[in-house]
Amino acid sequence: MNALTLSRAVGSGRVQLISLRQSCVTTARTRLLWVVGGFAFLALVAAVRLMFIGMESGRTSGTSLAEALLPARGEITDRNGVPLARAFPAYALWFNPHALGGDGAPLVGSPKEVAAALKEIFPDLDEEKVRQLFASGKPGYIRRRVLPEEANRVHDLGEIGLETPREIDRHYPQGTMAAHVLGYVGADGNGRLGMEQVLNEHLSNPATRGQPVALSIDMRVQGALEDELERGMKLTAAQGAAGIVLDVDTGEVLALASLPEFNPNKIDAAGERLMFNRMTNQVYELGSTFKPLTIAAAIDAGVVRDFAARWNAQPVKVGRFTINDSHPLGSSLNIPQMLMHSSNTVTARVADELGPERLRQVMVDLGMNRRPEIELPARGYPIWPGDNWPRLQNMTVGFGHGMAVTPLHLASAYAAMVNGGVWHPATMHRVEPGTVPEGRRVFKESTSSRMRQLLRMITKYGTGRSAEAPGFRVGGKTGSAEKPGAGGYRRTAIVSTFAAAFPMDRPRYVIVTMLDEPKGTVASSFQRTAAWNAAPIVGRLVPRIGPMLGVQPDETRDIDLSDLVPIVPEAQR
Repeated sequence: MNALTLSRAVGSGRVQLISLRQSCVTTARTRLLWVVGGFAFLALVAAVRLMFIGMESGRTSGTSLAEALLPARGEITDRNGVPLARAFPAYALWFNPHALGGDGAPLVGSPKEVAAALKEIFPDLDEEKVRQLFASGKPGYIRRRVLPEEANRVHDLGEIGLETPREIDRHYPQGTMAAHVLGYVGADGNGRLGMEQVLNEHLSNPATRGQPVALSIDMRVQGALEDELERGMKLTAAQGAAGIVLDVDTGEVLALASLPEFNPNKIDAAGERLMFNRMTNQVYELGSTFKPLTIAAAIDAGVVRDFAARWNAQPVKVGRFTINDSHPLGSSLNIPQMLMHSSNTVTARVADELGPERLRQVMVDLGMNRRPEIELPARGYPIWPGDNWPRLQNMTVGFGHGMAVTPLHLASAYAAMVNGGVWHPATMHRVEPGTVPEGRRVFKESTSSRMRQLLRMITKYGTGRSAEAPGFRVGGKTGSAEKPGAGGYRRTAIVSTFAAAFPMDRPRYVIVTMLDEPKGTVASSFQRTAAWNAAPIVGRLVPRIGPMLGVQPDETRDIDLSDLVPIVPEAQR
């Protein structure tokens, strides 16, 4: 074979290979197109079928396909997207006495036998109550939530009268946490209590229920607050507790708790008794926590200028009444000493010089004469002294008696006192970063700066020492007030409160904690006042939540107290 023939043969082979490769590619492409076309056809058939079902459903029930695909009720989350309330399909257990029609017996076994069989499936079932339901011949729920495996066991009993219908259930994945904030959904599908009630229309509306609603609370902070409140309540054998963490600039509620709590996943008679919200609905005298508010009003009005000036600390006599301190504090005190040692007599004299008109106006500006401003429906109405305060009433209001409000009133007031003087309503809705809600000025900015110093001094050297958290610059004031009863105050029953803010060199958060009727125990050195029980809760809570909220401990920083410390004798610090 010569060279020319060999060359032609090789060339012919290459052409055949290229032709074969092109043929294979064409075949593969054709097959792929057939596969894609087949899937597209199936998808089109499915879409048409869904559209047909939607149109039929719309004609029969008035519900569009888009509505049918939405959750039955919108989701609620915390500020970080953590789910707090969700709707999902679930089984219920229902007794239908007419399952067989006519007057036929709905149960094969006797009511007692069937109730006993259900008891084996559901150990917490009230067997006698179920037996009575069967005997009554009336339809009714036996359980509102049944697991699939439990439903199968019920079916295995062979009782036609026991039905397990599919229903939409509202579930709270965090259990009892933030129960008083969330509320629950009743058997009629409507929200009750809390934000479930407030947002009911939004969560039920097909146009909006597909959009989760973000609340202001942070579940990490909420968990820490509830944990410390429960610990404080148990240590002092208190009958209840409440607390709040509030953003001083926006009014956002980062956490709000009332204990004991109820379980929104299981509403029963016991749970209904625990639905009272102590933070927003319990009205009581806040005691000495009002003293800083009185001093702030007096600084604004020019009544208090010189912090080294001495005020008479002897008992104050007004008519037949005498105002005393809990224990002798000396013949005279200056303002920092008065706050550190919580003197009623000096506060009464400051309020007297301030006058009822000016003190009353500050309380009105702080919202103390109306229900606390927040979206929650359970809001207590204050016991307000009226428009004309007699001299004695003005004095007692100055140190937190003679007027009763909620702890939420106090939290919003303290936020205004430390944030530069601007009051903001509290809110359960998440505020977008960089947005500052409109507020109203109550105190001068210079007054707010001075109050930050004084509150910090109370925690460093005064009654609030047990709230000190190294590096977090906590400032606050204690308050303990006897609860009223028949014929006067009950000396054996008090409410102790601690109102605080941190960090005091640039306040970001206010915390208010309260204990209802704490007892003197070993843990509280047999003392019942706030310095021994409510303040320590804050001291334990701040180091837990500070880093979560972007506040890191720094023991090299603190608010400047250099102009106040010299006027307080070292022996009193």
